[in-house]
Amino acid sequence: MTKLTVVNVFRELAKLYKPPRSFLDWKTPLDLTVATILSAQCTDVRTNIVTKGLFRRCRTAKDYVQMPREELEELVRSCGTFRMKAKHIQELCILLLERHGGKVPQTMEELVALPGIGKKTAAIILYAAFNKNAGVAVDTHVQRLARRLGFTKEKSPDKIALDLEKQIPRRQWGRLNTLLISHGRAVCTARNRQCEKCVFGYSCPSSQVLNRRDLA
Repeated sequence: MTKLTVVNVFRELAKLYKPPRSFLDWKTPLDLTVATILSAQCTDVRTNIVTKGLFRRCRTAKDYVQMPREELEELVRSCGTFRMKAKHIQELCILLLERHGGKVPQTMEELVALPGIGKKTAAIILYAAFNKNAGVAVDTHVQRLARRLGFTKEKSPDKIALDLEKQIPRRQWGRLNTLLISHGRAVCTARNRQCEKCVFGYSCPSSQVLNRRDLA
C-alpha cells in the first residue's frame, strides 16, 4: 500500500471538488466573522438561514452594538448557545469600533484577541475574506479525515493543524480545509462512510475496503 501524503491528497481532492472559499454565506468580512461565530456547534445550513435575516438588519459593527441584546439573542437563537454568541458578537463589535475603526483586522494576532475568535475561526476569516493563509482550520471533518488518512495521531485541533501545516505548502493551507470538508461530507462521513467509493479506498490506512479484503 502506497503511503498517502497531504500533498497527494490535496491534488486528488482538487480534481474532485470545487468548494467555495467558505461554506457560509457572506458579503463583507464582518458578515463572515459573525457567521463563523454563529456556526460553532451549528450546521452551515442552519447558520446561513439565520444570517440571511440577520445581515439585513445589521450591516456594520455599530448596528450590532446598537441592537438590544435580547433582540440579537432572539435572532440567533436557533444557532444554539445563543446568549453566549450574541454576547461575543456585540463585545467583538465594540472592540472593532474602538480599536479598528469598525473594520475586521487582517492578522491572526489581532483576530484571536477578539471575543469568540479562536485560531480556527481566524484562519477561516483570513483565508476566505483576505486571501491570507495563516493556518489550517481544523473542524470536525478535518480532524476526522486527518486521523483516518494517517496524517496525525493528535486529538487537539491546534496540534492537528500544526501537523498538517508541516506537510503541505503554506499557499495551500486555506483550501485544504474546504477540500477535506467536501470529502468528509460526500464520502468520508462520520458514520456509514463509503470507503468503496473513495479515491483513497486502497491507500488509506483506515480503509474498510482494505480491512474487508484482508479478512477475505
